[in-house]
Amino acid sequence: MKFLRGPVSLLLITTLFSQPASAGLGGDKAMYVGGTLASPPEKTEGKPRLGETDFLFEYKGSSLHIPFRQINSLEYGQKAGRRLGLAIAVSPLFIFSHKRRHFLTIGFLDDNNKQQAAVLELGKNVISPLLSGLEQRTGKKVEYEDAEARKTAEKK
Repeated sequence: MKFLRGPVSLLLITTLFSQPASAGLGGDKAMYVGGTLASPPEKTEGKPRLGETDFLFEYKGSSLHIPFRQINSLEYGQKAGRRLGLAIAVSPLFIFSHKRRHFLTIGFLDDNNKQQAAVLELGKNVISPLLSGLEQRTGKKVEYEDAEARKTAEKK
């Protein structure tokens, strides 16, 4: 079993365990990946909604409400937003995943005027309507990670 030592074994183990990590979301769902909020818990799946006055993330009998007027940044791309710094740790298993992941980072001020952030992984069917709806309701333009992210968002 000498061949299972070193980089080859790491690659084999990573490949085996990366399958569940790459299962992905349903097209109309989102997952709270993390951020500065204590609730919802990380890796919570739910549905993103645009309400009358708030962005809503509805999950397991509860919901996260972010008033549109308090949102001060919107970022979309293949990586979690740059404003979070080390707040989000990405698993090394994602390096080997071939499925594209779509992330929306919402920056906002809480009721105490403190900067907060929420990072959501988006299902492919909610990307375009959610981004355009957020732009319309907040008056903020989505910042795209790169030209590829912009193209992806426009064609979804």
